[in-house]
Parts: sequence; C-alpha cells; structure tokens
Amino acid sequence: MSQLQIEKFKTRKGAIRRAEIPREVLQALNQGKIETVNLVEWLAIDMPLLLHNVLMEVDWEEQIHHLHGEALKLQDEGIIKRLKGIGEALFHALAESDNRSVVFEAFASHTSDVVRAWAAYAVATDEHLSLSERLLQMRRFAADQNMSVKECAWGAMRPYLVEDLTLSFQLLIPWVQDQDANIRRCAIEATRPRGVWCKHIPALKENPESGLSILEFVRSDSSKYVQRSVANWLNDASKSRSSWVINVCNRWAIESPTKETAGIIQHALRTIKKKGCQEG
Repeated sequence: MSQLQIEKFKTRKGAIRRAEIPREVLQALNQGKIETVNLVEWLAIDMPLLLHNVLMEVDWEEQIHHLHGEALKLQDEGIIKRLKGIGEALFHALAESDNRSVVFEAFASHTSDVVRAWAAYAVATDEHLSLSERLLQMRRFAADQNMSVKECAWGAMRPYLVEDLTLSFQLLIPWVQDQDANIRRCAIEATRPRGVWCKHIPALKENPESGLSILEFVRSDSSKYVQRSVANWLNDASKSRSSWVINVCNRWAIESPTKETAGIIQHALRTIKKKGCQEG
C-alpha cells in the first residue's frame, strides 16, 4: 500500500474508525501489552498515550513530561513522521541519561512493535555512527517478525545508504547471503530505485547497474517475500531503464532457469508489459 493510500485510509471520514477495533484490544495496544496485527491497529494507536505508559513501565518518569509533550506536537503529522519524530526525541533524551543502555534495550525489545520502531528511529538519529556500525545496530529491527518494524528498519537505513552507494552495496552483500529472509529482503527494499514511502534514488534510476552486486545473490531466492522485493527493485528500474531490465531478465532466464527466477522475471516486467499493451 502506498503512502497516499495509507493517508487516505487514515483520514477516512476524518479519522480511523477506532470502533472497528474491540475496546479491550485498543486499550492493550495503547498500554503496550500487545503488537499490532494489521494496518487498522497500527494507525489507530494513540502514540502519546503509549509513550507515557511505556515510560512509566521502564521507570523513566523524569522524561515523561518532555517526551510526552514532544509526541503531542507530532499528532497532526503522518504516521511515519510521528514514529521518526518520537525516535529522534528518544535518542536525544537517551544521550542525557546515565541509564541509556538499559532504557534503550527496554524500548528495542518491547512487546509493542510501535515502541520497537521508535528504537529503530532512535538508532537512525545517531549521526556519529559509521555505516557499518549503523547496519549492525539496525539488523535486529530488520529481522523483526512484525511487518511494521521491518518497514521502519529499511526506511531508517535508506538515507544513509544513499550517501555512498558503492560502500553500501559492499556492506549489504552479507545481508543478501544471510539465512534470514527478513535480512535479505531488507537489503533489497532499502535500495530500491523508487521504493515506497520514501524519496527516490536518482543515481539508481539512471544507473541501476550497481544494484546487481546484491541482486545477483537473490535472483532465485527461496523466499517469496524476497522474490517480490527483487522483482519490485527491477520494476522500479524499468520505469527509466527498460532495456537494461529486459537484458537482465533475459540473462537470468538463461543462467538461472528456476521457477523462483521465472516468477521474479514475470513480476519485474509488469510495467514494461503494461506499457507495451497500452502502446499496442
């Protein structure tokens, strides 16, 4: 689902209809006792309330007034900006705390996926980390079993990856060779030329060739989750470099005649085929 679709969904009839969620479930979500399981729940969470409850839970009462106030300032922003904003506020508060490691771990391993997403954005706020250090710290969030945390992980990594694509692709090679499909998928999703919920990467739209340094490792991936991401990466590139994508797919079809590769190719060429039909 695109960011525009999410915002339209969020503002349907003025706001998410919290009545769609059982009262006890919404209460548990806002208390941080359970994870979200769908988009409706994710968008319906009262972040300032959840943050207040978590701060009480981790015995960090001295930050309640400040952080709760920062969360309230973000109420009219989109959900990604709210998540990111709270993560940034959390990072700065942790920098002044003598108990920062314990508190950060409480957020990073919290039951609530939204709280874990805040922790991911807190890591993203630290501008002093090298790219390799950043990837190491973000790995736990990329491997998270909850979709919302995984999406925030690649989104938080992406701006830093764009700064040096050559180094980024080198550092991501172990990721696309990892046994965890979530890690492999994160590496692909974070570098998509166009992507979703994020700024495009002009360098990869114009010259997607460098992306093959990681794509080649997953051209016949066993995970459908990863396969779809690889196909989407190529489909992004096809909107500006259609001939290049066709050549890559033709080569893969010969070198990797598997059903997994065939599925990736079919999905990767969907925009090109659609355009061809329209022109025809």
